[in-house]
Formats: sequence, C-alpha cells, structure tokens
Amino acid sequence: MTHINVLDPGASPLDYYGFELRRLREAAGLTQKQLGEIVNYTGSLVGQIETARKLPTAEFSERVDAALGTGGSLSRLLVLVMRSQLPAWFQQVAELQARAVEILCFEAQIVHGLLQTRAYARAVLGVLDETNLDDRTAVRLARQRIFEKSDPPVFWAILGEAALYQQIGSREVMREQLAHLLTLAHNPRINVQVLPYSAGAHAGLQGSFDIYRFVSDPAIVYTEGYGSGHPTASSDTVKDCSLRYDHLQAAALSLKDSAELIRRVMEERYGERRDSDGDPVA
Repeated sequence: MTHINVLDPGASPLDYYGFELRRLREAAGLTQKQLGEIVNYTGSLVGQIETARKLPTAEFSERVDAALGTGGSLSRLLVLVMRSQLPAWFQQVAELQARAVEILCFEAQIVHGLLQTRAYARAVLGVLDETNLDDRTAVRLARQRIFEKSDPPVFWAILGEAALYQQIGSREVMREQLAHLLTLAHNPRINVQVLPYSAGAHAGLQGSFDIYRFVSDPAIVYTEGYGSGHPTASSDTVKDCSLRYDHLQAAALSLKDSAELIRRVMEERYGERRDSDGDPVA
C-alpha cells in the first residue's frame, strides 16, 4: 500500500495549501497524475505540492482553480503561502506593503524589490547564498501582486543613478530590468524617478528608506540593515523622512526625463554589441 503523507493544515500556510489541494483533487475523483495531465504538470509535482515539499506557483494555482472550479481559492491562499516563506523579520513589512494605499521608496544603489524582474531578483538574492534560489526568487516576485489588486497602491520610486549603472547579473539582465522600468511609464499608479549624480549632496545620503501610508492608520517608515528590517511609526521619524522624500523628489529628474535617462543607459551601456560585420558579440 502506498504511504500517504497526511499534513497538519494548521502547521503553516504551505501545509494548508497542500491539504486543500489534496482535498479538492480527491473530491473531484482525480489522481495526482490525472490532475497533472489536465493542468499540464507532472503528477509528481502535484504530489510534491500536496505534501508541502514544493512551493506552488501562481500559474499552477490558477490552472488548478480553473480545472477544479474552486472559485479562485488556491490563488487567494497562495498570497499567504508566499508571505509565510519570507524571512521572519520581513513578513510584517510584506503585510504593510499589501495594506498600504501609497508607497514611497528611495533606493540609492539597486532597483526596488517591487520593481525587479525575475533575472535581476535572482542575481540579487544569489549573492553569497544560492540555496533554494528559485523558490526565494518566486517569493520575492509574488510581492508584486499588490499591483494586480482591484485598488492597487500608488507607488513612487526614486532610484539613485547608480542603480542604472551597477551591473547586477549580466548585461542582458540589466537591459531587461531597465526595459521593464520603461514599460511602467504607462501605469499612472507606478512612477519612477531617477536622482542624478548631478544632484550632488542630497536628503537621502543617510540611506535608502520606504514610507507606507494607509487609509486610517499612521504612516510607517521602513529601513533595512543586513538581515534585519526596522519599521517605525514614530511621528518624528515619519515627519523627517517625509520631508526628506519631498526634497528628493524635487532634486530628482521628472518622470519624462527619468525615462529618457533610463533608455539612454539601457541602449548605450547594455545594448547589444556587434562586430564590424554587424554580428552580435558576446
């Protein structure tokens, strides 16, 4: 007889997801292999997700929801699953990002996590630690689903010009990342400005920070260190960082000029190189 691993649905969101997936599959009278064939995944993968040995993806959840007629229950549960996989110190921050109606961020050296492409995020997360890199990358990208809500937050990002030149991953990774930033110009709720080198001394020299604003709760400032995060609702800190952000926005390039600089760096620094015959070179 095949041993069936019975999960405790209260152990974690991932265990609950696996428990629910198995319950829904069995209620539909399907084996793991049969369900896998319907949603174009292997039966083995279905089994690994049911036993909490593999993280589900958004695509998997959507396909199973459609196949089993769940009304989107697994896709909704996936949000909690992904959040539970974040480092413990960051889980509160992810919840704040999900609840915020406005997010203001200043990043001096890299592209903010909510704007990163898969390849760029993987390169960032892989520094000194490549364990479970695929899952950790998927978890980071899952946070970006806040922009898919019916009422997404207004997001303002100010990136130091260094973030455009600091090569994270390959040149192709950077080209894709900068191209992604340019596509956001069509979304009025996601705004990207670049703080140019020519700004000189500026209000963000003490480091990167985020400000989260809510409908009725006090605003929160978030700063980050090595392996730790520091959210605070201190009115003095919020007031100070809000003033700093106003000055950073005033010193940054306009949305249009920022997009032009991003495009220029993408083409001149990371554009495809060709030899004298016009053929691409490595």
